[in-house]
Amino acid sequence: MDEAVKETNGNGSTTGTGQFALQKIYIKDLSFEAPNTPDVFTNNESELNEPQIQLNLKNSHANLAGDNVEVLLHASLHATLKESTLFMVEIDQAGIFLIKGYGDKERQALIGTYCPSALFPYLREAISDVIGKGGFPAILLQPINFDALFAQAMQEQSAQNSDGSSVSAH
Repeated sequence: MDEAVKETNGNGSTTGTGQFALQKIYIKDLSFEAPNTPDVFTNNESELNEPQIQLNLKNSHANLAGDNVEVLLHASLHATLKESTLFMVEIDQAGIFLIKGYGDKERQALIGTYCPSALFPYLREAISDVIGKGGFPAILLQPINFDALFAQAMQEQSAQNSDGSSVSAH
């Protein structure tokens, strides 16, 4: 996918062309643990279909050579039944994206919204597959609105920057 986008300035005239392309998607790290097997399978199997799930997501990025950026979408999933751990999954789903010709704010928005949105279906599939191969019923993670999460993070960052404290240089 290679997208060229015309950018406009405040008066609507064209300022240049931005280029955004997905170069590669891969799993950088994957861990699955089921510490209480086989005991959890010898109990009431129907209970395994209703675990308590805690999911934590975060993303990060690193600049690579040229205009390439590696974006990581990290997920940590912990499933419990009553007070016993069924399984834990940690995954770093990664992608390399070409991001060229965008201003800092647009680039930050692409890295914080579009890139994680592109990686999430792969992360969701990998989690579902590894849980199934671990002998547990598959879990379908619901879609996530990365645009809303990014906007919330920007609001929180803006609120922290305008909390009344000032920094002076000497």
